[in-house]
Amino acid sequence: MRIAHPPPPLGRAFGSLRAPAFRWWFASQVLSASGTMTQGVAQSWLVLKLTGSGLDLGLLGSCYMLPVLVGGPWAGALADRIDRRRLLIATQSIFIVSASLLAALTWSGAVRVWMLFAIAFVTGAVSAPDSAARQVYVLDLVGGRELASAISLNEVVLNVSRVVGPAMGGIFLATLGIPVCYVANAISYLPPLLVLLVLHRKGRLPAASQASGTGVPDVTPEPASATSAAAGRGRRPRGQVRAGLRYVWSTPVLRFTVLMAAASGMLFNLGVALPLLATRVFHLGGGGYGLMMAVFGLGGVAGAFLAASARGRPGGREVRLLGALTGVAVLATAAAPDAGLAFAGLAVTGCLSIWFIARANTLAQLRADPAMRGRVMGIWTMALPGASPVTGPTIGLVAEAAGARAGFGLAGVALLVTAGVGWRALADNGPTGAEVALGSGGYPAMS
Repeated sequence: MRIAHPPPPLGRAFGSLRAPAFRWWFASQVLSASGTMTQGVAQSWLVLKLTGSGLDLGLLGSCYMLPVLVGGPWAGALADRIDRRRLLIATQSIFIVSASLLAALTWSGAVRVWMLFAIAFVTGAVSAPDSAARQVYVLDLVGGRELASAISLNEVVLNVSRVVGPAMGGIFLATLGIPVCYVANAISYLPPLLVLLVLHRKGRLPAASQASGTGVPDVTPEPASATSAAAGRGRRPRGQVRAGLRYVWSTPVLRFTVLMAAASGMLFNLGVALPLLATRVFHLGGGGYGLMMAVFGLGGVAGAFLAASARGRPGGREVRLLGALTGVAVLATAAAPDAGLAFAGLAVTGCLSIWFIARANTLAQLRADPAMRGRVMGIWTMALPGASPVTGPTIGLVAEAAGARAGFGLAGVALLVTAGVGWRALADNGPTGAEVALGSGGYPAMS
């Protein structure tokens, strides 16, 4: 019998890229996420240009996130019920239309702030099912064996876009104007749409089958629960959303993983806490704030690679420890006596937080019953980033009442509290539930 030696850490980090379909999907996501960040810069600038109101900036974010918060469970049920590839084709197409509409309105001079609110609401409503389907689609592409690598590389995409997108937005604003930012975002959705239309045709097995180089799938068919879920697509039994919520709440590992994700949303809502910390505590200008964002993003890239290169599947102990360490890093950054230490703290915080959230996301997907996976990811999306309409104002209120340091540090307190409350529930390292079923066919035996 041939003994399979574990790949080196770098090989594990990039293992999902052995699947041709995921390689193309990953490359397309780098462009798409950067385009989204580019539009975000233009959107904020346009609101300030139209009204000059910080309140309107907050309302714009709420218009986008409110449907994500409220519609997350329904979006997950939709991702369980219909073909995820077709769902993603529809969402990418709508995103192209919305960005193009914003470009046309801005170019014509007809744009008004209420139009921005309305389009943000529609975009958020589409983003809820898009996010749930996108997360499970990664598993469709690479199989369970490379899921940790794929999720972590998606975090790389997000953090690279935090550096590239705002830089592109700033250049376009200074040279070509606001509408070009919207055009760039519309164009950025074309590569993932092309991947969905051309490289993963209906009826073809995802290219994860060829990841091992043998032409034999690296995963066997999912257990009966997944088969029945696939067979049930198109039907709409009652109570799907309630069943998903009950399932997550009654499964301790999932319950506390989702709660910790919601707590981390206070940290990832950088547009509220970080500008206040930069200006009111360290007296930095716009350039300093932008550099803080970039430092956090670069730390996040490192954290994503650490998550991707980790050996084996994540366990509850690893997730709770990383969550607690992230909370400590947030509090240390908030208490930094000078800007230099704050920058160092942000780099460490970015690294730990993305390492934590990537492993927590992987744990949630692997522990979820395949028939419930879309709903679990919909609830995950409701928690992160969907809870922003709640966590954002909370951070602002704490910052106004107790200072910018307290506002930024609130995320650290929330992470430590949720990690502490769920410490016993996250005490295991071994596979359970659906993961056992997946492991019996989808994973190599591990000793």
